[in-house]
Amino acid sequence: MSRVIRVGVVQHAMEQDPDANRQTTLDGIARAAADDADLVVLPELHASEYFCKYQDPDLFSLAEPLEGPTRHALSDAARHHGVVVVGGIFEHRAPGLAHNTALVLDSDGSLAGFYRKMHIPDDPGYNEKFYFTPGDTGFEPIDTSLGRLGVLVCWDQWYPEAARLMALAGAEMLIYPTAIGKDPSDDEDEQLRQLDAWRTIQRAHAVANSLPVIACNRVGFEPDRSGAGLEAEFWGHSLLIGPQGEIIDETGSEAEVLVADIDLERSEKVRRIWPYLRDRRIDAYGDLLKRWRD
Repeated sequence: MSRVIRVGVVQHAMEQDPDANRQTTLDGIARAAADDADLVVLPELHASEYFCKYQDPDLFSLAEPLEGPTRHALSDAARHHGVVVVGGIFEHRAPGLAHNTALVLDSDGSLAGFYRKMHIPDDPGYNEKFYFTPGDTGFEPIDTSLGRLGVLVCWDQWYPEAARLMALAGAEMLIYPTAIGKDPSDDEDEQLRQLDAWRTIQRAHAVANSLPVIACNRVGFEPDRSGAGLEAEFWGHSLLIGPQGEIIDETGSEAEVLVADIDLERSEKVRRIWPYLRDRRIDAYGDLLKRWRD
């Protein structure tokens, strides 16, 4: 028996105008739906350029509430096309309090749930701690008409603990809206190592948890508008991965809408022959709660 769902990823570039970005997103959802997608996943912060390259208090004006324009546009698209949509916003929660938030719209347009990014990076060109408060929603799957979605966001995808906790809570797939790219000043070998590491960690989450993984990235060159020279070039390569780490399909480095089938029943079959969850030594993992073992 199989339980196949058709998954689409909308990989696109962003510009300064949020309305133009939302329209690009909506066009991508429509293209995925025309290819019979049941679930459509969008990149992280897809209503704007990746503004976290530098620190500017004025950029908090990009933030919007949960009931803001991006949520309503995605809700209308989900209802119109009869698809589940995973998108995201720079969430204004209160003055001076904002989150990097993933939204899940069910196929009737209702808000099935949301997830606030838990791991917040702070690196040159990725100044997210200036803008985002760490999430408080926990690692809880979101129930939809297609099943239980383990939604995480970008930097979360480097942490096996986040993927495992979603799996232990019954997630049927792991989904990562993402904005990751290369530093144009790095040499080609370093850029390729970073891309390979990113692809490898997604496959590892699939293997370790016997779950499908969907990662949707943005593409394109985005200048540092502060003038500090921290440009970013997002590498794309959105991934659809099966529960043994097999790459079902992958985009390239250009804008693309990719749709492919994923059989959710395979996780049960794989877990019967690779019973990682059965053999976990939960009695011996207490030190995982420490920052470091001295």
